[in-house]
Amino acid sequence: MDLGSLKSVRAAADRILAGHDRVDILVNNAGLMAIPERRTEDGFEMQFGVNHLGHFALTALLLPALLRTDAARVVSVTSTAHHMGRAIDPANPHLEGRYGPWRAYAQSKLANLHFGLGLQRRFETAGVKAASLIAHPRLSDTELQATSVAETGGGASQKFFHVLAGRIGMSAAQGALPQLRAATDPAAKGGQFYTPRFVNFGAAVRRPILRRIGLSRAIEILWQVSERETGITLDVAAAR
Repeated sequence: MDLGSLKSVRAAADRILAGHDRVDILVNNAGLMAIPERRTEDGFEMQFGVNHLGHFALTALLLPALLRTDAARVVSVTSTAHHMGRAIDPANPHLEGRYGPWRAYAQSKLANLHFGLGLQRRFETAGVKAASLIAHPRLSDTELQATSVAETGGGASQKFFHVLAGRIGMSAAQGALPQLRAATDPAAKGGQFYTPRFVNFGAAVRRPILRRIGLSRAIEILWQVSERETGITLDVAAAR
């Protein structure tokens, strides 16, 4: 599946639904980091399009199968970069004329956090057993940093994180532990946030979510923009 293509997302969702009556766990984990300005097949800013809009569309399309499961879980993967992000501007969600590689990345990671919280609210309002949780992976030595360096032609900050991940980063398996705990821990509950104990290192533990002023409005705006841009409605009550 190519999350930068709504056509590909729809096709993947159709294949999943054709082969499976229900979906127990959905981990929205794919991502791009700090790449030069580009557009997806559908004209979205690439990082917002892949990191958030593609996952938003996939979750919406798989919602009937998720709701047929007894207590399904959806895990949205954010980053410490969400602290630097700004809420979506509905007039310019793709940062036209204001693009910066890290600005776009931070915006997309804050969108992941807002999506996870907003989905949990909708699950609760609809009275379903499904749960939405959020996770932040450790600093992991994966292809994320290498791709960032290749895309930028060797940007200084991208090189720094590539070298750092190679020297002290966790393996991909270790880095996945916060997501796995959010997805499988019997004691985990909707709306919770799992991260490494020491920001980027350590055991996967539950952490409080720092809630900014205007959080509810930011979530609602993200929902409106996401449905407008993708043309896909994510309505838990209706799907139920």
